[in-house]
Amino acid sequence: MAPRPRVVVIGAGIVGCAIADELTERGWTDLTVLDQGDLFATGGSSSHAPGLVFQTSGCAAMTGFAQYTVAKYGALDLDGRPCFRPLGGLEVATTPERLADLKRRHGWATASGVESRLIGPDECAALHPLLDQAKVLGGFHIPSDGLAEPLRAAEAQARRAIGRGAKFLARQKVVGVESAGGRVTGVTTETGSFRADIVLSCAGMWGPVLGELVDLAIPLVPMAHQYARTGPLPGLTGATRPILRHQDADLYFREHGDRIGIGAYGHRPMPMPAKEIGAGEGMPSELAFTPADFEESWAAAVGLLPPLGETKVEEGINGLFSFTPDGMPLLGEHPGLGGFWVAEAVWITHSAGVARAMARWLVDGQPGTDLHGCDLARFEPVQLAPDYVLARSCQSFVEVYDVVHPLQPMAEPRPLRTSPFYERQAGLGAYFLEASGWERPHWYEANVNLPEVESIPPRNDWAARHWSPIGGAEALVARRRVAMFDMTSLKRVEVTGPGALPFLQTMTTNQLDKKPGSVTYTLLLDEDGGVRSDLTVARIGAERFQVGVNSAIDVDWLRRHLPRDGAAQIHETTPGTCCIGLWGPLARAVLQPLSTTDFSHRAMGYFTTKQAYVGQVPVTAMRLSYVGELGWELYTSADLGRELWDTLSDAGQAHGVIAAGRDAFSSMRLEKGYRLWGTDVTAEHDPYEAGLGFAVRMDKGYFIGRDALAGRSAETVTRKLTCLTVDDPYSVVLGKEPVYADGRPVGYVTSAAYGYTVGKNIAYAWLPAELSVPGRPLEIEYFGERFPAVVASEPLFDAGLTRIRSAA
Repeated sequence: MAPRPRVVVIGAGIVGCAIADELTERGWTDLTVLDQGDLFATGGSSSHAPGLVFQTSGCAAMTGFAQYTVAKYGALDLDGRPCFRPLGGLEVATTPERLADLKRRHGWATASGVESRLIGPDECAALHPLLDQAKVLGGFHIPSDGLAEPLRAAEAQARRAIGRGAKFLARQKVVGVESAGGRVTGVTTETGSFRADIVLSCAGMWGPVLGELVDLAIPLVPMAHQYARTGPLPGLTGATRPILRHQDADLYFREHGDRIGIGAYGHRPMPMPAKEIGAGEGMPSELAFTPADFEESWAAAVGLLPPLGETKVEEGINGLFSFTPDGMPLLGEHPGLGGFWVAEAVWITHSAGVARAMARWLVDGQPGTDLHGCDLARFEPVQLAPDYVLARSCQSFVEVYDVVHPLQPMAEPRPLRTSPFYERQAGLGAYFLEASGWERPHWYEANVNLPEVESIPPRNDWAARHWSPIGGAEALVARRRVAMFDMTSLKRVEVTGPGALPFLQTMTTNQLDKKPGSVTYTLLLDEDGGVRSDLTVARIGAERFQVGVNSAIDVDWLRRHLPRDGAAQIHETTPGTCCIGLWGPLARAVLQPLSTTDFSHRAMGYFTTKQAYVGQVPVTAMRLSYVGELGWELYTSADLGRELWDTLSDAGQAHGVIAAGRDAFSSMRLEKGYRLWGTDVTAEHDPYEAGLGFAVRMDKGYFIGRDALAGRSAETVTRKLTCLTVDDPYSVVLGKEPVYADGRPVGYVTSAAYGYTVGKNIAYAWLPAELSVPGRPLEIEYFGERFPAVVASEPLFDAGLTRIRSAA
């Protein structure tokens, strides 16, 4: 048995205590928790957090974290006093828009297995008699939500860890992290040093300060959030009513004996540099209450709960909490310092769930749940700039309780990353949305007069946001003629060196030992066989591969596994290159006259690549298509991007070429059944469940995850990613909706879009294998209503692959 590592956890707030409990339970008992404050009111956010636990989230991982927090803290006590009270959660709507959103949230809860109900104003008032029923249009009730006692839960978990051998030390401010050979060896405090094989930073709002000690950007901003307590209210005797959220006014409420606690997010963002926390007197995370910022919140609180008018605010704080640019936690290992891990920006609601995932990650090598939305490595370098982190974190604060559409982009700072085609796209009236800092056209106003626009059906109000029928017309033109798609934002790296092939063979599932000029679709797996990403690997030369990846997380994963002898290297090429997808039945007619390279089907078959010239522009041409049409991805250097665009556009005019955006792209890829990693498939799914078994070659030799797949096949799976269609064109679902069979929830939607070519709404969903039978009737819940759907054979378009393999 391998020796247990020495672990130092920095921070004895609820997250550090929970992780200590989870690690020691798994046998890692040589563990020391250090905190700069006292135990267990350390001075961080846990010391003042009001403890409300609302489980429902649009992110399945966050909902799962909250579910485990409820289960764990519900079974914990400290000296006979409970650490969690299941009072239930009640969210009320005072506007039609919010009422619709509560119906959407009910769908999320159902999809994640959280029991909940949509209720009327009368039942809302019965559950919480302080409510003005006349103001309430309806509510969302979650019986298992409740009230955690953060300090009590922290200490209870710490005691369990101490009982297994852990040490907790107060007044130990960490001022240095020691390392050797690229790995941590210990930490230094103001009074001593502690040896360690693993250091885990759970410093919360001080996380950026700890990050500076190891040259690690922690994209987190401490932000003040107002919390006030009223004077006594007649008839209020104890916490018996559900915890309450009034998101229309950015408010939440809980009881403190005969008083009401009110939390407010409606005020201006109040960021504070992490280095300045604790510079004054008193509790570091509690700043002086600013009554002027609370005036509107108080008026809204009295409006919803009229009995509050009989009292007043007697005390309050501006309490500091951690906010990130996307509102998600920061979990993972330092990319350049082995053994230094972080678990930051974690709120009470998710604390136990995050702790379990981190403990599994450390002990077993796998977190046991999909964490790509929380992964420390998810940000692009530009997204780590201090000004960017501040602006986006402030926006995250503002939007905490907002109704946010899935496509709604952040407002600032934009534009940041633009392809060389940006000026041309803007000139065509591109409607840009943003992803990973990139400006990406979703449709072009220049195409408004296409006759195909008239054939695109309207859709419901929610689905019509950030949408235009122009996008549908662009899809039809791409199917009928030819279109240019900007694919620059797709992340890509080069892997080179004499060890490049053995390295990629070990990392991926498909056979890459092919001659130069081949292109291969393949998968990255975890050791347990979960799909952590999908890749497109083009062998440009004997020792040179271009690899299309999904995100910075993939690059981090590949770099962590590079051979130590330097036989393979990785270089990201995305910023210095660009790509146009030229797709459609007339793509060859546009491309061939521009080049002396033979682009015929015989000379360049599907999934092959060549170096060529398109007019004056040297390109790497790859014959593949994510939209299911004849065509090529054409890559060139960024300085020649505009010339490539103009060359193709000019030559394509005779063939009716258009520029097309992401809306057309998304519709066409679903018609072909192409999976989108991170949405349709994650590390929680294996290749056979996801319908990707064709990309696995078990006979090629060892690759990461191979052993876990032994004995699995498409025939052994118990769940499947399944294609559903809905005939009603108006009811376009957008993803995350629950799917019902015979009146009971059985799965959830991943990707969804209207298929402009097939004339149906398409929704991919995870379902039990026995229900994944073509023709099986089902229902999808959408904003509280259920719509008939049916399991369909896939792909819906060009099942014979005649379009993408066209020789014409």
